[in-house]
Amino acid sequence: MDQLVLLAVAIGLVVIFALFVVAVVAKFYQKVEQGRAMIVNTMRAEPEVTFTGRLVIPVLHKRETMDISLKTIEIERAGKEGLICKDNIRADIKVKFFVRVNKTAADVLKVAQNIGCARASNQDTLENLFSAKFSEALKTVGKALDFVELYQARDRFRDDIIAQIGDDLSGYVLEDAAIDFLEQTPLESLDPHNILDAQGIRKITELTAEENVQTNEFRRNEEMRIKKKDVETAEAVMELERQQEHAQANQAREIASTRSREEAEAAKVASEERMKSELARIAADQAIAVQNENLKRETEVAEKNRERAVAIEEEKVIRARELETVDREREVALQRIESEKAVEVQKKAIADVVRERIVVDRTVAEQEEEIKNVRVLSDAERTKKSAIVIAEGQAEEKFIAEVKRAQAEEQQAKHKANEELTLAEAKLAVAGKAAEAKKREAEGLEAMAAADGLAQAKVAIAKADAMEKEGLVSAKVKQVDAEAIRAQGDAQAEALRLKMEAEAIG
Repeated sequence: MDQLVLLAVAIGLVVIFALFVVAVVAKFYQKVEQGRAMIVNTMRAEPEVTFTGRLVIPVLHKRETMDISLKTIEIERAGKEGLICKDNIRADIKVKFFVRVNKTAADVLKVAQNIGCARASNQDTLENLFSAKFSEALKTVGKALDFVELYQARDRFRDDIIAQIGDDLSGYVLEDAAIDFLEQTPLESLDPHNILDAQGIRKITELTAEENVQTNEFRRNEEMRIKKKDVETAEAVMELERQQEHAQANQAREIASTRSREEAEAAKVASEERMKSELARIAADQAIAVQNENLKRETEVAEKNRERAVAIEEEKVIRARELETVDREREVALQRIESEKAVEVQKKAIADVVRERIVVDRTVAEQEEEIKNVRVLSDAERTKKSAIVIAEGQAEEKFIAEVKRAQAEEQQAKHKANEELTLAEAKLAVAGKAAEAKKREAEGLEAMAAADGLAQAKVAIAKADAMEKEGLVSAKVKQVDAEAIRAQGDAQAEALRLKMEAEAIG
């Protein structure tokens, strides 16, 4: 129990001590503002410098603050006190120097020891400290440059001033310098009895006189150029006016010419329109005349057609009358034939025997002729096929088109021969019919002559006539065969000719 009490007492004492320390620190800790430095004199030999803050205990410590912010020192030289340049021309000048205490503990202590913390930030103190030094540096640098160079090379002038001043400023540092004003000192402010001012006045006079001469020359040149420009402008204006008048005259001439051309074109168009109208009227008159002529012609044609129709009707009436007459005559002939038919039946029975014999002879003759026809046709067909095979075998490889044409001609000849053969057969049939009619007539005659003993002679005569007709038919068939053979030979000759031409070309 006693240990717990002791522990609690110890903890309480520690807490009280901590709170005491915090209270002391809160009460005696001094912070430093920006742009200031704090110097604290302690029990040590050297004071302490801080730029943030520290604990300052009364009686034991002494605190001082120093303004280390940037300060401005203005150096102005004008009039008779103006800056003398290398060419002895005075210049009125105003330069601002920006200085501050160097932010290091050593420089702050150095300034505090040499000047004091309160005076270190005083404007008058700073001017008293640095005016002479800055003015001397300004004179030294200004004497090394002519006035024109000084005016034109301000950056170089400023940098030379900063370099001339250097870094030995007893704890201060020169941040920058700015030339606020720089002009030539007026002549009335110069002392003509001062040798430097006298040289400066002479220099200024020379320069200004030369500049005045050049200025006057420039002004006169300007006036001359202005006058010349005015003259050129006036000449250009007159030339433009002349060109304008010339253009207006050309325009008027072009307008007149265009108007004349338009009037001529209008007259030409009017003339062409009148010509077109006249041509249209003539064409209309011609069309009317043609229509009248066509109407007249159509009237005449209609009249002719009417007359032709009347003639046709009259012809039909006449033909009808003739047909009636023919019909009547045919009826009379039929009646006569019917009366004669009975006599013919008897005559036919008498002539049957003779007809059978003649039929047998005719059949034999026809078979012989048919055999001959078959033989001739077979020979012709065989010859034709042989010729076709030879022609095709020789011309098949190179000139198929020519051979096909020859084959087409051959087929045409064959077709023609077949047509002629068919025609001949038709003629043969007609001739056979005619011969049959003759035979029938001969038989009738023979039957009629049987009574008076002349039947045999008439039959012989009729048979001779029939055989003559059959011979003519046979000759006609042979002629047709000969023509077919000739056509086949022509086709073979044409095929041979084509083959020879192909071989000659190949």
